[in-house]
Amino acid sequence: MTPIDSKVAPRWSWLPAQGSWRYHVLLAAVGMLVLGPLAGVTAAYMNFSLGFFVGGQVLAGLLGSAVTAGYGADGKHGANYIQTAAASVASMSGMAVLVQAMVWMGLPQPPAWQLVAFFVCIGMFGVGVGMLYTPVLVDRLRLAFPSGLAVANILRALTDTRLLRHSVKQLASGGIAGLVAGLAGSKLAVLGAIEFSASTFGAGMVVGARIGVPAVIGGVISWMLQPFFVSIGWLQPGDPFRKITFLIALGTILGAAIVDLALIFRRAFRNARAGGAPEDDEEWRKVHRGRLWAWVIAWAAATLATGHWLLHQPLFFLALGIALVFLFALVNGISVGVSDSNPISSAFVVSVVLMALLGLADPGVGLMAGAILLVSTSVACDMQQDRSTGWRLGTPRTLQFRYQVLGILVGAVLAVVFARLFMAAYPVLMQDQTVMKAGQQPAEWSSAMTYKFVGVLRSLTDDKPYQRTAIVVGIAIGLAIEVLRKWLKPRHFVLDAIVLPSPYALSFGGFVNLPTSLWLGAGGVAASLIELRAPKDRELPEDMSGTSLFGGGLIAGDAIAALALGIAGLLATVF
Repeated sequence: MTPIDSKVAPRWSWLPAQGSWRYHVLLAAVGMLVLGPLAGVTAAYMNFSLGFFVGGQVLAGLLGSAVTAGYGADGKHGANYIQTAAASVASMSGMAVLVQAMVWMGLPQPPAWQLVAFFVCIGMFGVGVGMLYTPVLVDRLRLAFPSGLAVANILRALTDTRLLRHSVKQLASGGIAGLVAGLAGSKLAVLGAIEFSASTFGAGMVVGARIGVPAVIGGVISWMLQPFFVSIGWLQPGDPFRKITFLIALGTILGAAIVDLALIFRRAFRNARAGGAPEDDEEWRKVHRGRLWAWVIAWAAATLATGHWLLHQPLFFLALGIALVFLFALVNGISVGVSDSNPISSAFVVSVVLMALLGLADPGVGLMAGAILLVSTSVACDMQQDRSTGWRLGTPRTLQFRYQVLGILVGAVLAVVFARLFMAAYPVLMQDQTVMKAGQQPAEWSSAMTYKFVGVLRSLTDDKPYQRTAIVVGIAIGLAIEVLRKWLKPRHFVLDAIVLPSPYALSFGGFVNLPTSLWLGAGGVAASLIELRAPKDRELPEDMSGTSLFGGGLIAGDAIAALALGIAGLLATVF
C-alpha cells in the first residue's frame, strides 16, 4: 500500500500531487462546500418532511470517486476523505429539527451564533467519543457496518481498474435497480403499501441471513406481543408496537454490550498483568490516545460552558447528557454496525425519561440536554461508520478525523441556516402538530422526528415507570442471550440465527415497523442463497462479494433517488 502522505504523481495533470496541501484543499472543498451542502439540504428536507434522513456516505463516496479516480487505486483514500466530510455536514444539517422543536414548544430562540457555538461543541465532543469506541466496535468486534462496507466496496471498485472490471456489473445493476425502486416508490401505491425500501433490502444483502433472519424474528415477536402490551397498559389501542419495543431493544443491545465489553476489559487486564506489549498496529490505524482523551474532555467542558453561560441551562442536566453520550454512542454504534440503523431519536427519548426520573420538569431544559445526546450520538456513530470504511481501505485515521471535524464546522452553521430558511419559507413547519387533530396534520410536512421529541418533552409531568421497566427487561434479555452465546459458541445456522440469535440483530425488529425487518431479512436470505450457489470470485477481496456489491449498489441507487426526490420536492414548494 502506498502511504497516503507520499507525493504520488496523479494520472491527470490538473490534479494536485497526492499528499500535498493543494490536494487536501481540493478534497476538503469538494466535501465541505459542494457535496456536503447538497447532502445537508436533502437531510434537512427529509427530516422536516418525513422524520428521517439519508446520511450521505454512499452518495458522497460515489461522487467523490469521480474527483479522485485520477490517482488510481490510491484515489480511494481521497474519496474516503471527501465522503467523511460530506457525511458530517449532512449529519449535522439534519439536526435543524431541534430548532423546529423549540418553535413548536414556544421557547425563545437564542441568537444564531449561540446555537451554532453549542452545536459545534456538541459535534466536536461526539467526534471524539466516536473515535474512542472505534478500536472496540471496528477493530475488535469487527461489526459489519453495512453502509461503511458498501462505501468501501464502491471506492475500491471505482478507483481500481482491476477491481472495476470484476465488479462493475454487480455495482451498476444494483445502482440502477435501487434508483428505479426509489423513484417508483413515490409513484406506485403498491410499493408504499408494502413499505418496500431498496436500501433496506440492500443492507440485508450486505449483512447476510445470520443478521437478517434475527431481525425478522425480533420484528415478528414485537408484533405478536402488541396485544399483550395493550393489555398491561404499556400501549394504547392503535399504537404501533415500536412505541414501547424500542426501549426493550435499546436495553437488549446494552445487555449484550455489557458481556462483550467485560470480556474485552478482562482480556486487556490479563495482558497488562502478563506484561504483554500492546498490539503493533499498522501506521494508518494509530491514534494518539492521550490527545484524543484531551480532545474529548476539552469539548465536553466547552459544551457545558456554552450550554450554561450562553443558553442558561442547568449544569447538572447538561453534565448528565454528556455522561449518557458515552453509553448511547456505544449502544447505537453497535446497532449501526449490525443493522445500519441508528436510533438517535430513541436515545433522545430515553435520555429525557431518565432525566425526568431525576427530577427534570422543564421541557426547555430537556430539549437542550437531550440535544447533546441527539447530536453527539449521530456524529459518533457516523464517525464509527466512516472508520469502518477506513479500516477496510487502510485510510489513516488521524487524517480522516480531521476531515470529519471540518464537516462538523460547516454542518453546525447549516443546521441553523436551514432551520431558519425552511421555516421562513414554509410557515406550516412552525405549527405544533402534537396539539393538532388528525385531519389538521399537514400531509407534506409530517416532521415525525420533531413530533417524537416534543411529545416526550410535553409528557415530563406525566411519569411512566413502565418505560424504565421496559429498558430493564431488555437488558436482562440481552445479557442472558449473549452469555449463552458465549458459552455455547453456536456455529450451526439454526442455533446461531434462530434459537440463540445475536441480540444486536434481534433488537433491530424492535426499532422499526415489521415490513422494514422483513425486507432486511429478505435481502439477507437472498444474498446467502446466492452465495451458496455462486462460486467466489478470487479477484475480489474477502469482504467484497458479488452480493455485497449488488446490495451496496441498491443502497447507492436508493440514496440518489432520495436526493433527487428531496431536491425536486424542495423546488416544487418554492416554485
